[in-house]
Amino acid sequence: MKICVVGSGYVGLVTGCCFAEIGNHVVCADLDEKKIAGLKSTPVILPIYEPGLQEMAQRNAAQHRLTFSADPSASVKEVDVVFVAVGTPSRSDGGAHLGFVDDVAKMVAENITKETVLVLKSTVPVGTNKRVRNIVKDSKHKVHVVSNPEFLKEGEAVGDFMRPDRIVVGVSDNKHARDIMHRLYHPVCLQTDKIVWMNPESAEMTKYVANTMLAMRISFMNEVAGLCERVGADVHSVRHGVGSDQRIGSKFLYSGPGYGGSCFPKDVSALVHTGREHDLEIELAVATDRVNQRQKGILVRKLRKHLGDLRGHKIAVWGLAFKPKTDDIRESPAINLIDSVLADGGHVSAHDPIAGENATKLYKGQIDIMDDQYEAASGAEALVLVTEWRPYQSPDFERLKSVMAKPLIIDGRNIWSTYFLKEMGFVYEGVGVIGN
Repeated sequence: MKICVVGSGYVGLVTGCCFAEIGNHVVCADLDEKKIAGLKSTPVILPIYEPGLQEMAQRNAAQHRLTFSADPSASVKEVDVVFVAVGTPSRSDGGAHLGFVDDVAKMVAENITKETVLVLKSTVPVGTNKRVRNIVKDSKHKVHVVSNPEFLKEGEAVGDFMRPDRIVVGVSDNKHARDIMHRLYHPVCLQTDKIVWMNPESAEMTKYVANTMLAMRISFMNEVAGLCERVGADVHSVRHGVGSDQRIGSKFLYSGPGYGGSCFPKDVSALVHTGREHDLEIELAVATDRVNQRQKGILVRKLRKHLGDLRGHKIAVWGLAFKPKTDDIRESPAINLIDSVLADGGHVSAHDPIAGENATKLYKGQIDIMDDQYEAASGAEALVLVTEWRPYQSPDFERLKSVMAKPLIIDGRNIWSTYFLKEMGFVYEGVGVIGN
């Protein structure tokens, strides 16, 4: 099948590469000529980091199943399916900006040369499918609009695509569109049909509800962690006790410095905005965001508790990405921490296995970003662990103690809480844990 994916960011590249991997001919189109030039180079230069994606893109480009274009208008001609994977950034009121989606819909309506299925892969608010159908209704060729939100976890996106939990497809009573979508996803549904069919409005709602529910669990456990610190309980033990209940499960019950990334913050705000547009306050979603905003300050509050005024203090930060296995620093708790330390007049020395380049572009010399994690900790009066990358999970603590100016550790992910660091001479503090 011939596919065009418009938008060569995270969602677009994963979608395009994976569809090419299962035998389709895919063109990934984007107006960013610099990005497309990198994608066309040998080897392929991806604008994102995602495990396994570089190799997949290189392999399929070499076999001519995957191509790249800076001319979306030409790329949509003669294809069977167009995926919309452009950005939908948050507006100041929390709603989603749909200008890029509208532009793609207009471009498709004006340039296709045959009956086409237009698939909304971008995260969009309820009513967008109907909005797009209205834009394309006067096209010379029939355009079938389908809602197919992505559920890709950064760092595990290739596996999520190839072995999905579910594939949500929102389509009106339209046999052609259903047949095309079933054919597209059949190779990843050989053992069990993972497609969940529903109307477009339900598909659009499903995306926001899923992410908000996961974010809600994180915020709730962060509040529980705060209470644990006050009453002498250990959040690890509470998590195990609660998560053992099959009705609850153990996922997304980890306390820490709050959630980040490009999805949870934006989608929670968008669900709240959608509710308010329909005169309904989604109070749990509002509280989820409020708790998360407060939680993002917990690491700097713990630093001030031990060091007082941070002016002149050197703080080491391990981990800049919002989660492991990605270079994405958007809404990362590390950014909030660094900004707070800098605002207090402190100095930051940081390390991240992958995201250092993005942080360098963001801070432009305001902080030191080191290639070695122990070099980042050298001379520091505190080490704050923000992202639980594997190289940080079992470090050489004797070496760490020898290079630090003061043996203060703030463990934002509680991965060292059972390492008896206090007996080794460290001052240790996690988030809701007893410490040993």
